[in-house]
Amino acid sequence: MSEDLSSVFAALGDPTRLAIIQRLAGGEASVQELAEPFAISGPAISRHLKVLEQAGLISRRREAQQRPCRLERKRFEDIQGWTRRMRQFWDESFERMDDYLEEIMKEEKQ
Repeated sequence: MSEDLSSVFAALGDPTRLAIIQRLAGGEASVQELAEPFAISGPAISRHLKVLEQAGLISRRREAQQRPCRLERKRFEDIQGWTRRMRQFWDESFERMDDYLEEIMKEEKQ
């Protein structure tokens, strides 16, 4: 799981790929539509899409001459589950720290 998440976060760490993901959150789009806002070559967009696809964040299908892209819901559910577990861990850690600090404060008052 951690290796999978490493590839996901590496893929999302690039501003162009993150913008592509944000665009696809609005619905399926062709490679040409995804490339429009960027001043980079078609092959560069294809490389970005390949990274996103290898990370499991998007999928592409063939439709006549086009290759529409869409987000892969399962991968985002995996990320959400991981962040939920991390949040729970940190919430519990901070609660323990609060309890510890309260105990110290009580001891100092005595």
